[in-house]
Amino acid sequence: MTSKKTGYLLGAVAGVGVAAAALAATDMRIPHADRAGPSMPLIRTATAPVFAPPPGAPLSFADIFDQVSPAVVSVNVTSRADTNVLRQIPGLEGLPFGIIPRGPGGGEEGEEEDLPTQLSAGSGFFISADGYIVTNNHVVENAEEIKVVLKDEREFDAEIVGRDEATDLAVIKIKGSNFPYVSFENDAVPRVGDWVIAVGNPFGLTTTATAGIVSAYGRDIGETFVDFIQIDAPINRGNSGGPTFDIYGRVIGVNTAIFSPSGGSVGIGFAIPAATADSITKQLIAGGKVTRGYIGATIQNYTRDMAEAQGLGDQRGAIVSDTVPGGPSARAGLQPGDIIISVNGAEVETSSELTREVAKASAGDVLRLQVIRDGSRRTVEVRSGVRPTESELAANDNGPDGSPRPGQAPAQPNNPEVLGMSLAPLDDAARRAFGIPANVRGVVIAALESSSDAARKGLRRGDVIVRANSRTVNAASDLAAEVDAARKAGRPSVLIGVNRDGRTLFLPLDIEG
Repeated sequence: MTSKKTGYLLGAVAGVGVAAAALAATDMRIPHADRAGPSMPLIRTATAPVFAPPPGAPLSFADIFDQVSPAVVSVNVTSRADTNVLRQIPGLEGLPFGIIPRGPGGGEEGEEEDLPTQLSAGSGFFISADGYIVTNNHVVENAEEIKVVLKDEREFDAEIVGRDEATDLAVIKIKGSNFPYVSFENDAVPRVGDWVIAVGNPFGLTTTATAGIVSAYGRDIGETFVDFIQIDAPINRGNSGGPTFDIYGRVIGVNTAIFSPSGGSVGIGFAIPAATADSITKQLIAGGKVTRGYIGATIQNYTRDMAEAQGLGDQRGAIVSDTVPGGPSARAGLQPGDIIISVNGAEVETSSELTREVAKASAGDVLRLQVIRDGSRRTVEVRSGVRPTESELAANDNGPDGSPRPGQAPAQPNNPEVLGMSLAPLDDAARRAFGIPANVRGVVIAALESSSDAARKGLRRGDVIVRANSRTVNAASDLAAEVDAARKAGRPSVLIGVNRDGRTLFLPLDIEG
């Protein structure tokens, strides 16, 4: 499950001192603040109300910066990179990383041009006195050599303890003891509007401090395992990998992304919540990897438009597009078109929420999925497997047939037309023409009107319609019957399942006329 989000920049610009933001405190533990916090006093004048700073709000962040900066580290990475390929983070594909190779002409003398030595820099922060450091996965994922530089300019070789592509977190370690460190704050979560501070190395400018506020919680910027914290403390290329502080110097998040049309900060940044980072890093330290539950199903958001198309009001959830043959869902009887609305009693309203709930399971756990099928609710029990790595899942997303589709389909002058689409039988000629795998069943779009809702929503020649609402489509008449039923029921649209390149996507098509 992937999602392309244009404009999010994650990672460091190689060769120009890319750094990851790092905030950290000394070995001294800072006591918890009052979680409720005093109310903000309102001072009224004859002209307008004036807000006084709340008790505890600093006039300066200098003392906090002095506390945390000793634990800031630079993570300098030497790797080999293909200069023709942009780096991606799973779940946030399509987001470019600047890659500037070292050496004239894109590589070192004697090296192949398409695989030069790449120098990049990120940051991290100590989470223990014995040298464990948190950073982003994308900072170190291709590292051949890692050097860590402390604030006092001491330099250490580092090794990777573990990486997690799904959350973009990694743990590295250096040898030594008595390093200044910080701990994740999982309980005293700042409110929206509370101060936060970011310290790091944007654009290679080491130990830079910025301040702002928490803007929002629960931001979903890609189908990942993270509900991001949105902050407005300026972070830029190079701030990835380090923590966000509250005003007591406690780590409440790990910076990992910015939204920026230009490449610089526009005041919208995203951090991994401390609770998530704490759990992941502990697993990485304990076993070098993170394991998650897996049901073997391709899912997508079940939207309000989809619900209207099926007469289900404002129902939300995740709709099953496909199941992996022989996988946990297929063995349990989960079907394409099933709408999953809860897992073990926990309601889910999006595909991301479903993915996160499933991920909590261990291999062999039984997941009780409440689903809507044919308008009725039922429970499907799925025994969880182990989720493959994000790289393995991405490889599977390429579909069973990687060959490009030829240009022209056979002429079919008498193809029936439904909702502005000319639908042809899925025979051998159509399969050859459009490169459609033998295991796909349905009707193929041979042509469509440019003014149709299908065209506006991105359907194209060669797409295969496999389902209409809860009905399997084997002929154009099956789709036409569902359209007629929707009209009679007074529904504005019909929900169709479309297979393209071996993957199925559901979307509602408006009923015209």
